[in-house]
Amino acid sequence: MHVTLITVNQDESGDAMTLFFRMYYDDFLLDYRNYYPDFNPAGVSDTLSFSNDRLCKYFNERVKIYVNGKLLSGKITGVSSDDYEIRLNLEYKSVKNPQKFRISNKILTTIYTDQANMVYLTIGKYQDALNLTGGSFDSVVNLK
Repeated sequence: MHVTLITVNQDESGDAMTLFFRMYYDDFLLDYRNYYPDFNPAGVSDTLSFSNDRLCKYFNERVKIYVNGKLLSGKITGVSSDDYEIRLNLEYKSVKNPQKFRISNKILTTIYTDQANMVYLTIGKYQDALNLTGGSFDSVVNLK
């Protein structure tokens, strides 16, 4: 099984949503190459080899987050990797006390049939774990 992990947090009183993402580095290189066919993984020495603009575009196209029906766009605030994983931190401008949350995660879904994209969601007092698998890599949560 192939897995990605996303943690989404938003304080009850705040209007900023933070997201932490991680996945296996070799899987990331495959998916990133699918998104950017001109990408040459042989030329990568570390995460500094990736343009933040291109990483942000890749992530925002593969992972879509909607709050109250509005598509949000994340900005990368941190990137790190080692031989095993790549980790991204993103920030989204949200709304205070959102009513509805939707996430669609299509990372690796065209590569692996056994793909599972896990999401841990904490918005205000609402907490849940979402397992996005098997053709439906999308979930809608009513927060109130």
